[in-house]
Amino acid sequence: MLVKTKAIVISSLKFHEKSLIVKCFTLSDGLKSYFVRDAFSARKGNQKIAYFQPLTLIEIEAIHKNKGTLEQIKEIKIDCPFQTIHSDVVKSTMTLFLSEMLHHSIHEEEKNEPLFHFIESALHWFDHHDEIANFHLIFLLEIAKYLGFYPDISDIQFPFFEMKDGVFTPFHSLTSLNEHETQLFKKLIDLEFDNNQKTFHVSERQIVLRILIDYYSMHLDGFKKPKSLEVLKEVFS
Repeated sequence: MLVKTKAIVISSLKFHEKSLIVKCFTLSDGLKSYFVRDAFSARKGNQKIAYFQPLTLIEIEAIHKNKGTLEQIKEIKIDCPFQTIHSDVVKSTMTLFLSEMLHHSIHEEEKNEPLFHFIESALHWFDHHDEIANFHLIFLLEIAKYLGFYPDISDIQFPFFEMKDGVFTPFHSLTSLNEHETQLFKKLIDLEFDNNQKTFHVSERQIVLRILIDYYSMHLDGFKKPKSLEVLKEVFS
């Protein structure tokens, strides 16, 4: 089936000398993996390697056989060129980290338009703003809404957050956050992208990031800690 769709590049892996295996989150079909032949060849002007940087927004025309094998891209173009995401060292490091998180989090090969549009709009905001210290934290918490494990905030007045069940409770347990961690987590829940990005100190931001990664680990089968996590910590230390 010939499909024309927007897509978000999640990851790319070099295959042999000149080709790539690219994983994309598509608007039309959810997660898809493509074999891009001669991606590094100058002859293939329509398949420049720059198109496949992490979280690039692209438009593709592809052949989807839907047999669980690698699909084929026939035409590709940048949907919206980023101005800062791949050129600013802080933003590019954060982008690499978030693309790894999505790589280990999104598994369904089915359409999820709300998730696609959230990622797309978040990336546009990220590209056009400079105060982005908490962007990755807000982004990951919001993604949990679309993956089905956003915290239940109906009892948010309680002092402990139970990680396993995703609820706030009056009692501390082996899988709950302590009171200080819970307060930081509550602060994150109240944040939006346009809120003050200096809400957390560096040490607090590291704690919140650890909480989010642990939370993802508890709720997603086979989740792996991103390799770029340590680089991200260095950038924000």
